[in-house]
Amino acid sequence: MPLQDQLKQVIKIQSEIAKLGLDLGRVMQHVVEQTLSLVTAEGAVIELAEGGQMVYRAAAGIAEPHMGLRLDMSTSLSGQCVRTGEILHCVDCLTDDRVDKAACARMNLRSMIVLPLTFQDTTVGVLKAMSINVNNFSDDDVEAIGMLCDLVAASMYYSVKYDIEKLVHRATHDSLTGLANRSLFMDNLRNCHQDKSLGYNSLGLLMLDLDGLKQVNDVLGHQAGDAMILEFSKRLKGATRSTDTVARIGGDEFAVLLTPFGDRDQLGTFTARIHAALTEPLSFQSHSLSIQASIGGAELPADGTDFLQLLDIADQRMYADKRRRKGDQLH
Repeated sequence: MPLQDQLKQVIKIQSEIAKLGLDLGRVMQHVVEQTLSLVTAEGAVIELAEGGQMVYRAAAGIAEPHMGLRLDMSTSLSGQCVRTGEILHCVDCLTDDRVDKAACARMNLRSMIVLPLTFQDTTVGVLKAMSINVNNFSDDDVEAIGMLCDLVAASMYYSVKYDIEKLVHRATHDSLTGLANRSLFMDNLRNCHQDKSLGYNSLGLLMLDLDGLKQVNDVLGHQAGDAMILEFSKRLKGATRSTDTVARIGGDEFAVLLTPFGDRDQLGTFTARIHAALTEPLSFQSHSLSIQASIGGAELPADGTDFLQLLDIADQRMYADKRRRKGDQLH
């Protein structure tokens, strides 16, 4: 894409970011999604430096399934970018000793550009564009992505003002509900799946869809919809344990990682507990709003050993529950 067209797209992205307000997680996710078309990349990710590791906190394209991935800062190109604060360009991942070759192989990467995200004169993370082709990125691409980095840095500043310690929290939590966002949910799911020392030889998860949110937004406005989301989040949190990860992963999509997890009976137990917590309608102004959810669950190892497969199974079961519930309403 010619640089002039890239500049026009950056201006458009800037306008879209302004509409997202102070929700840093959504801003970061929007930026990586737009990076794909801006520089013709197959993948894009924002990594934040956390305790000697680089953590995938927003991801798109071929990087999306790796949300929550942690890389050693000392052996990755992203880590070097954070340490030096310099723009780094990898022309060929197979011959570049600066990159984490194992991580590149998992995504079949051949080239990348990594740009620093600077907050209060400190490099706190990177924006990385990835390609499956050798030497895919030009100097114009670097300039265009640099502008996106400035937009993310500005969003970081206005989200947390002068407290750098709040940065990771804002990047990993939903701004409306305070629940974990998709990034933190995937991070915790990945850690539970990989770290057997925690005792998680089995785990359970629930995928939930808040029914009727679009209709409420369309008829009563987004203030009513936000009230519905907040009340649902409160009741969902109350129906789970302090050890569970409760997350809002989309507009009307939620997820629960059940830890510790015993057996399949627990999926049914928590599903019933959540439904019971949703029996009372929400009173909003002069309206009575029904709060209901479609729920699907999956467990490891009974439903599979790959956590991405578990997510897909739970999602399919959630949509099957939604179809069943709609069918019941017609009778």
